[in-house]
Amino acid sequence: MSQQQWTAVDEYFTGSLIGDDPVLAAAQQAADEAGLPQIAVSAPQGKLLQLLAQTVGARRILEVGTLAGYSAIWMARALPADGTLVTLEIDPVHADVARANLKHAGLAEVAEVRLGAGADSLRRLAEEGAEPFDLVFVDADKPSNPVYFSWALQLTRPGSLIVVDNVVRGGRVADADSTDPAVLGVRRLHDAIAAEPRVSATSIQTVGTKGYDGFTLVRVES
Repeated sequence: MSQQQWTAVDEYFTGSLIGDDPVLAAAQQAADEAGLPQIAVSAPQGKLLQLLAQTVGARRILEVGTLAGYSAIWMARALPADGTLVTLEIDPVHADVARANLKHAGLAEVAEVRLGAGADSLRRLAEEGAEPFDLVFVDADKPSNPVYFSWALQLTRPGSLIVVDNVVRGGRVADADSTDPAVLGVRRLHDAIAAEPRVSATSIQTVGTKGYDGFTLVRVES
């Protein structure tokens, strides 16, 4: 198996199940033109997030790590007319690109981009007494994953889902001797999940246009 084959399979699934989307294509183009890193979720991954949001009947969605707003568009489209998506971004350039992409997608009134460090923005949401979120998508700096998970628990309700992306780290997550801060952050995340009686979780390895990686899916039980 090769990256070329993984990409070809993703392209087949995208073509057969998702199709062309000018708004999402424009969002990707805007990200490229602004020089943002090409690390957004793939189209099949974006559709999975949308389906998860629809499955739980999400009215409120929280995202940690906006980038250009590509995944935010996918998820915000799953919201009802009175729904809300809050997405947190530390980089002002990324935030500006995301706001423009969300506006172009007709989602400016639904999606709010908050600028600042993720942990600080999450703390402010808690201090504001934010209504619980039904779905939380974490796709930001990996060393902070345990912190993001802790705040996500405080900002959700029983039945909410928490999705954490990029947890396989090319297989390095299984290396107990790793000194890579990203790997350590992911391993500490899983230690925290395993020790938390209020949740049930699994992690899934994936291949595709983004290479070999995976995600963790957490359901808040109580």
